[in-house]
Amino acid sequence: MGRWNKIKLCIACQISKGQQLNKVDLEKAGDYPCINGGVEPSGYTDKWNTEANTITISEGGNSCGFVNFLTTRFWSGGHCYSLLDLKENIDANFLYHALKGRESLIMGLRVGSGLPNIQQKAIKEFEFDFPEEKPEQTHIAKILSKADAAIAQTEALIAKYQRIKTGLMQDLLTRGIDEQGNIRSKATHRFVIKNGIEVPEEWEVESIEKFCFIFNNLRKPISSLDRFEKQGIYPYYGATGIIDYIDEYRVNGKFVLIGEDGDHFLKFKNQDMTHLVDGKFNVSNHAHILSGKENCLTEWVHYFFCNRDITYYLTRQGAGRFKLNKVTLLNLPMSLPNKDEQKRIVKRIIAFERQHKNIYDYRAKLQSLKTGLMQDLLSGKVRVKI
Repeated sequence: MGRWNKIKLCIACQISKGQQLNKVDLEKAGDYPCINGGVEPSGYTDKWNTEANTITISEGGNSCGFVNFLTTRFWSGGHCYSLLDLKENIDANFLYHALKGRESLIMGLRVGSGLPNIQQKAIKEFEFDFPEEKPEQTHIAKILSKADAAIAQTEALIAKYQRIKTGLMQDLLTRGIDEQGNIRSKATHRFVIKNGIEVPEEWEVESIEKFCFIFNNLRKPISSLDRFEKQGIYPYYGATGIIDYIDEYRVNGKFVLIGEDGDHFLKFKNQDMTHLVDGKFNVSNHAHILSGKENCLTEWVHYFFCNRDITYYLTRQGAGRFKLNKVTLLNLPMSLPNKDEQKRIVKRIIAFERQHKNIYDYRAKLQSLKTGLMQDLLSGKVRVKI
């Protein structure tokens, strides 16, 4: 088999910087994407200046160094390097994977503290390894492209499941499941308005205080010094999840944690602000601690808040900062079916989430496999037979 060599990018191809288009010339949709310094197109236009099947490297911005492969004609903008006129002994798909596998090193070439960029001289001098026999390059690229295709298919499936989950959760938490295991509909069941919320007539709608206990007295404020000097096994939750681990716990059992304040309500979804925790842990004073009373499953409280827009109930604390205070929380209306129906609904949601998690786990395995393949195939450590 042929040898592996090291080559500078400027020897393998011509590196061309694009031409900037004004924002006023770009549309949200169009025939050709405008590729600049970001991961996504800057916009679309009816003009193009670069042929399809071209590798690009972002030249400027927070994503500079990002490697992409455009399969359609596009406009190469002023913050985009296009790799043109590849040498005959270089396979384009292999070059893409070779650069993608060293993307972190390319990003390490960036300079500037304000708006970072990668100088053309630096990108020209960048080196990569390649087998001298072009068929071996092609075969390596095919293997890695198949891995990419499998990951893309899995991501499409995840997106599909997420859309299904959104609709399913909406139905389950507003219509519920009747005794026959069917999701209710207005055609077959009676719905009524209770405390401003439309629910099946069998459901209750009352304030959170009637259905839940709140245990904010168990919150454990910890100074930064305390947190970083101590290391432990018990998670310490803040408004949006685990922020540290410490060597003692204050809460033990199954609870729902709901973020209380900060700018989180503008940046995060309800799902990011609501956590179901079972075990030994700690909570800062930036999250409420709740559990369901005898007629209310704690899991129901969790799913209710994950899928309920509570923006109306927030109080402003300043520019961009909001708070869900205790009094407001306890008076917030919550719909509640009987406990048997809660169990049916929660069981259905958990089964769907488990299936969804399996797809996420499968994607993680594919990504790990792809990483291993890149390390082996793009270094020549493992050779492929033609």
